[in-house]
Amino acid sequence: MFKRIKKLLGRYKNMDQVLITPYRSYGTYSRLFVKGRVLDNAPLKIHQDQNKWKTFVNTYKQFDSFEIPDAEVELEIPGKITLKTTTNDEGYFLFNQTLENNIAEVADEQGWVDYHLYYREKLEPKTELLGDPFKGRFLIPSVDAEYGVISDIDDTILHTGVTSFLKWRLLKNSLLTNAYKRMPLKGAPNLYKLLHKGRAEGNRNPVFYLSNSPWNMYEYLKLFLDYNGFPKGPILLRDMRHPFEKSIKPEKPHKQREIFNILKTYPDLKFILIGDSGEHDATIYTDIAAQHSDRILAIYLRSVNHKKQMKRVQSIIDNFDSTPVLMVHSSAEAIAHARENGFIK
Repeated sequence: MFKRIKKLLGRYKNMDQVLITPYRSYGTYSRLFVKGRVLDNAPLKIHQDQNKWKTFVNTYKQFDSFEIPDAEVELEIPGKITLKTTTNDEGYFLFNQTLENNIAEVADEQGWVDYHLYYREKLEPKTELLGDPFKGRFLIPSVDAEYGVISDIDDTILHTGVTSFLKWRLLKNSLLTNAYKRMPLKGAPNLYKLLHKGRAEGNRNPVFYLSNSPWNMYEYLKLFLDYNGFPKGPILLRDMRHPFEKSIKPEKPHKQREIFNILKTYPDLKFILIGDSGEHDATIYTDIAAQHSDRILAIYLRSVNHKKQMKRVQSIIDNFDSTPVLMVHSSAEAIAHARENGFIK
């Protein structure tokens, strides 16, 4: 807190440490899309047995970030490429470009490519570099993939309480509940594992996770997904805008932009979309399916306990026939539909 006040007053200029956090992302044999952030923060530590106060402190730390702007970051895939970029005012960096080398040659059996990140600015004597190099991964889906899965996180695989009265459950879950203790919606890990395996059971179908949560929640959500056995996949969150944001606000919602980017990156791959009926997934997903009816195999919308929104979503579904849309009350219903339609064994 005192560090934040000093920075605002312009009396604090030296950094205590440098942390580069790469976000799990995706690419192709000739293109990569890698995003991350450079911060003057210690790594987040979430322990399985921590109490509610420690959980609250961790939540506070996730949002009390000290970004490092205008910093040069170097990305290296050993033996393949070396790229450089600079962080923006919020400390974010992005590598998004076409490559000459075939980087799929260094992917593992699941399609993951490891890369190294280096901080290339001069360090002050008392500044600690917390990694050298920092390490990240991005996914190149197999050419044998039968289809891909694009799924919402909030109230689709993780109960958030966004529809609760005054959103008190949302606040409790977000602020006071340890990531290890957050329970996935019943049967969700098994559903995603089956879709990841597909018909051939080769674990080749990529799974992309979307959320309207800000990037500050990345480590928390990644831990939740990994701990509960969900297939590893790119995690795509959003920038948290502040009242003095200078950049132009995007025209399309975050989820819509991310899904269009994925469809554009993999033009030969079809997808299953999974969301919930509590937010705007029904509108976004059906709009995308109407524009790409040949690319979207099915839409699964998990029902939430909110009569008004359920009625609105049902009216959308009733007037849509471009792609099969199924309102499911359980993962078992989605599994049955996927099996009947030959998506899984």
